[in-house]
Parts: sequence; C-alpha cells; structure tokens
Amino acid sequence: MPIAVGQPAPDFALKDQNQKDVKLSDLVGKRNIVLMFYPLDFSPICTNEHACFVNEMKQFEKLDAQLLGLSVDSVWTHKAFAEKMEIGYPLLADFHPKGAVAEKFGMYNPERGMTGRAIAIIDKSGKIAWFKVYEYPNAPGPEEVAQALASVK
Repeated sequence: MPIAVGQPAPDFALKDQNQKDVKLSDLVGKRNIVLMFYPLDFSPICTNEHACFVNEMKQFEKLDAQLLGLSVDSVWTHKAFAEKMEIGYPLLADFHPKGAVAEKFGMYNPERGMTGRAIAIIDKSGKIAWFKVYEYPNAPGPEEVAQALASVK
C-alpha cells in the first residue's frame, strides 16, 4: 500500500551514483523534493522517463525542486546509467537490504524484486504533498509532475 498524502516522509540515507550519502532529513526544509521511484536503470521505459526529466531540468530548478531517482540498482549501475543519460540529479541505490527504502513508501514489489514506478513530492516540512503510482507501461511526464509541484505550498 503506497504511503498516504499528508504523512511524514520516512527518513532514509542511501548512496548515490557518486558514492555520496544522501539523507532525506538533510534535504527537507531547503527545497521541495521530487522522489522518483523507478524499476531499473537501462530498461526502455525508465530510460525514456529519465530522458524527459533531464530535458526539463530547468523547469524543476525554477520550481526550486530537488529531483532524486530511486531504484534497487547498485551505485555502479546508477553511475553508468547517469553517465549515459547525462543525469545530474542523484540516483539512489536501494540495493541492500534490497528495496528497504522503497518498502517504507509502499513501492517495493518483492515478487518482481524491484521498485514500482511512482512519484512522491515531499514538501519543505517533510510531508508527502503529492503521490502517484504509475502502472506498467505508464510513466510520469515532467509536465504533470511540474504542475503538481507548482501547487505545493
């Protein structure tokens, strides 16, 4: 069951593609956070999804948002994916224990061994301001996410 809007976002610390520790509580209060849950690096739908967000980064910067990608892939896979796709935002490795952070948000699928696809917008107070799950083969579009982000106070 996905986390509900209005709930506090569970804190976590994961490594990104550059081996840097990213802790949610260190980001809360500075900017709104767009947490992108996605199944796997290099899969066709995920590749297209990230390409769209990379192309619209200026829009998210204007909205004062921090983008974070999260999947069960390793930091090494994230590094190769980020380099290939020219992704400048952190890709978080929910690798071990596999899917532990995604599970806190209700987005880990143990039968498939990977993260489901969803977007969580976490406001500056650390609460879930918007959450949407995307069933296969659908993926979020930057326009929809930017519109939801613009409505977050």
